[in-house]
Amino acid sequence: MFSEKITLGVTGASGSGYFLHLLQALVDSNRQVYLLLSDAAKIVLKTEVGEDWPDDIKHLNPFLENRFNAQKDQIIALSSKDWFSAVASGSSAPKKMVICPCSCGTFASIAQGLSNNLIERAADVILKEQGQLIITPRETPFSTLHLRNMLTLSELGVTIMPLAPGFYHQPQSIEDLQAFMVARLLDHLKIEHQVSKRWCE
Repeated sequence: MFSEKITLGVTGASGSGYFLHLLQALVDSNRQVYLLLSDAAKIVLKTEVGEDWPDDIKHLNPFLENRFNAQKDQIIALSSKDWFSAVASGSSAPKKMVICPCSCGTFASIAQGLSNNLIERAADVILKEQGQLIITPRETPFSTLHLRNMLTLSELGVTIMPLAPGFYHQPQSIEDLQAFMVARLLDHLKIEHQVSKRWCE
């Protein structure tokens, strides 16, 4: 039995390593994860870390189980148009969702309630059901339009957590920087972890 269900959306913004670390941490903490991976995210994943994941959902799910050493049905990958999935309905969706990394286009669509794909719809469900939504934009600089969209979402209770790691833990690798942000995400999700050092540790 899994301790909690969480939706993880992944868009085409740069930062594949963040979501890979986060997904592994969620699996290790016995969470069940509904994984929503955009087509652009798959392209970025291959570009940044050289991983070529199956396009067919039937092949992707067993691949993920092996890749992350997950239990059966612990990671449930869904297609972008799977409107009959649990995450698309307020009566069955998890109460927590993270979009990591999140493109500016995606959070603009969420801010306007467009629901053009399953990531946007899942986020809309979280908002209307007053659940926890964490969005991690990876862009620089932010335009005024980006900031206005962030303000709109923040006013709705969304946690905006830019992928901007600190350095006080004296990181020695890119993985250390990724772990810093994953630790902050886990803190906000109220998940116990030992992913990264805390301040003054």
